[in-house]
Amino acid sequence: MRARVEEDERGRRLAVDACDTPCAIERGMRIIGGKWTGSILWHLKDEPVRFNDLSRMIAGASKKMITERLRQLEAQGLVHRAVLETSPISVEYSITEFGRSALGVLDQLRLWSERLPEDFAG
Repeated sequence: MRARVEEDERGRRLAVDACDTPCAIERGMRIIGGKWTGSILWHLKDEPVRFNDLSRMIAGASKKMITERLRQLEAQGLVHRAVLETSPISVEYSITEFGRSALGVLDQLRLWSERLPEDFAG
């Protein structure tokens, strides 16, 4: 259902008949719209990646932020975490089939953003 916008007696705009549940775009953005989420999924698309390598691939994100986002993605079923029996022990992440289902959307976003002017302030 699409919400209508009406004005009250003071001229304030109010949403009328708004949805009680998030629309499909909002649901999708809640899953893949978090900061660094798309970048993480994109970097995992070809092969499993160790945590330290992933943190180097994502310039500008702290290790703490990447860890938080990876935990969230793992809980949502988008990413798989594997502890490697190496010395020292390391962890690698891979994208799940469910995570792979978001790659088409991310690729479309990539193509769209590549068409933006270089000086676009986003």
